[in-house]
Amino acid sequence: SRVWAFVGDGEMDEPESIYAIARAGYERLNNLIMIVNCNYQRLDGPVRGNSKVIQEFEGVFRGAGYDVIKLIWGSQWNELVDNDPDGAFIEILERTPDGDCQRYAAKQDGALLRKEMFEDNGIADRVAHWSDEELLSAYMHPGGHDHKKIYAAMMQAERNAESGGRPTVILAKTLKGYSLATFTGRNTVHQQKTMKDEEMMSFRNVLDIPLSDEQIKMGGAGLGGEFFRNPGLESPEVKYICERREQLGGFYPTRTPAQVSSIIEIPAWDTYELFDKGNPKPMSTTMAFANLLRKLMKLGDFGKRCCPMVTDEARTFGLNAFFHEFKIHAPFGQHYTPVDHDSLMKYSEAPDGQMLQEGISEAGALCTWIACGTSYASQGCPMLPFFIYYSMFGFQRVGDFIWQAADARARGFLLGATAGRTTLNGEGLQHQDGHSNLIAISNPAVIAWDPAFAYEVSYIIGDGIQKMWGEDKDLIYYISLYNENHPMPPVPEVTTCGLSAKDACLKGLYKFQEAPADKALTVRLIGSGSIMQQVLGAVDLLAEYGVGCEIWSATNIGELHREAYKAERYARLHPLEPPPSFWVKDCLGDYDGVTVLSTDNISQYGQLLDKYVGGDFVILGTDGFGRSDTREQLRRFFEIDKENVAVAALTALARQGKVSPQVAAEAIEKFGIKYDRPDICMDGHWP
Repeated sequence: SRVWAFVGDGEMDEPESIYAIARAGYERLNNLIMIVNCNYQRLDGPVRGNSKVIQEFEGVFRGAGYDVIKLIWGSQWNELVDNDPDGAFIEILERTPDGDCQRYAAKQDGALLRKEMFEDNGIADRVAHWSDEELLSAYMHPGGHDHKKIYAAMMQAERNAESGGRPTVILAKTLKGYSLATFTGRNTVHQQKTMKDEEMMSFRNVLDIPLSDEQIKMGGAGLGGEFFRNPGLESPEVKYICERREQLGGFYPTRTPAQVSSIIEIPAWDTYELFDKGNPKPMSTTMAFANLLRKLMKLGDFGKRCCPMVTDEARTFGLNAFFHEFKIHAPFGQHYTPVDHDSLMKYSEAPDGQMLQEGISEAGALCTWIACGTSYASQGCPMLPFFIYYSMFGFQRVGDFIWQAADARARGFLLGATAGRTTLNGEGLQHQDGHSNLIAISNPAVIAWDPAFAYEVSYIIGDGIQKMWGEDKDLIYYISLYNENHPMPPVPEVTTCGLSAKDACLKGLYKFQEAPADKALTVRLIGSGSIMQQVLGAVDLLAEYGVGCEIWSATNIGELHREAYKAERYARLHPLEPPPSFWVKDCLGDYDGVTVLSTDNISQYGQLLDKYVGGDFVILGTDGFGRSDTREQLRRFFEIDKENVAVAALTALARQGKVSPQVAAEAIEKFGIKYDRPDICMDGHWP
């Protein structure tokens, strides 16, 4: 196979481009041929006005291990290069910056070119036999527009791919706006929307298009002329096009992906019940994921298709045991003895390794994730990627690649580990993420989860596998994973609107614990992720005030919102029918009491449910930048700890007249909660 990648010189400034170059060279992808269109121009101005971009790229690509083919000057210019015995002409070309090269193309003035490039440098005799028009013509037909040279460069690239052990790049010098006389090389070429009749005729002449002046002028000002010509069904051009399209599968693009459900046997549901009984020994949801993934990877053919990916953080996420058991993929093996070779969990690389260690590049890893997640369609070979990373470095850093993954209809799991604004303590605003779940909702293909318990993580992954591979749905599951250890409870026997905890959990919300019957007052407390522990901690605090608590776990606020929005749209467009219900309304709508939601996400995330919850709904969230401190201090600062949950419930009860406001005031004083909360950029909210 061949992969031809066409990119522009301006696009090569993207960090992702540089990473891709290095990675392809490292992997020795000899079937990759890159063509960089070097027209020296961005939208606003030159790519490298003061230097030579082709020479710069040559150094980058050669350093990364590529064969480099430079397609710079056209055949006419060869005469000058061939007759340069002392190298003076080549030296002049080397020191002429790209900005001047662009200017010569835009001005299209042979006399200017002769003066500045030849006369001013003492080599006027080299072009004395050429007229200004001939000199300009040679300059205006660089290698990237010379058909013979293009063919020769591509043939050499093909030979490299056949016999070489490295990728190839063709650096092609072109002119932006080539053949458009009044556009070529100008900074405004991108903004040119229409062409005048004389410009159309110039374009026709340069490209030798058989249209008469009258045909072009029809309609005036280039607005209604005949700008298309059919050479005829028997013409060599049309025959060639038809033959090529037939070889490519027809004139219309089609997508016929493998039906994964018909070729892969997915695990039985009891695979995901390993945490159902709970565990009093503290563990994190990240470790729960690692345990489940290991189990999945040992399930025969299905397990071989599971592909864990990390960006140099496997040890942080408890996956270092995978190094030895499943090995890190290295196409050329491991030719050194690792420093930990004598330990059980040694760093092991192998050509058949199943784990991908992508280095410190989330963008690069996402590209690999896309390739893996679309392999069911592109290769007819389904692979299931699990990319685990610091959650702050996901949607915030490479959200564009996740959008691209959705557009390519990738399927797989993104695991945002060390999630939460307060759970990854001590690492300040660089790592503390409280907004990925909100950003995730902007991507239509992403189902974003925020589980609190091990069994929730397991159920969610099982549900994702069922939908992606069992039902062939093009979905991306994003799961927040936390690094806080706490006891994992068993699956509760409480039902939610008639559904079991498992089924309700997968709808995004379920009742975790009933309120005690011996309390005069009751409130509903909702939590997710690590902050569910704070919600549970508030139960005993509120019991001291005679308030019982009904506990709910919100595994997916985003999907609750999407379902509600869909139901509202249906009702809006079907006025003759009763409005349909939806899960969050079924669970929380018919209620006139107090509901408090506390999560490790910004408050806007919880506000997605605001209008669907009955009674008084209090939302606590982690608005503001992250800070370096202990978990306890961070949760007190962001007002999502158990004391703030209790105070929020008491204050709301006071507003409903169910307790005295004095009770809430005394609780605030007792728990040491302060109103003043100085925070950078938040002075408009808190003095």
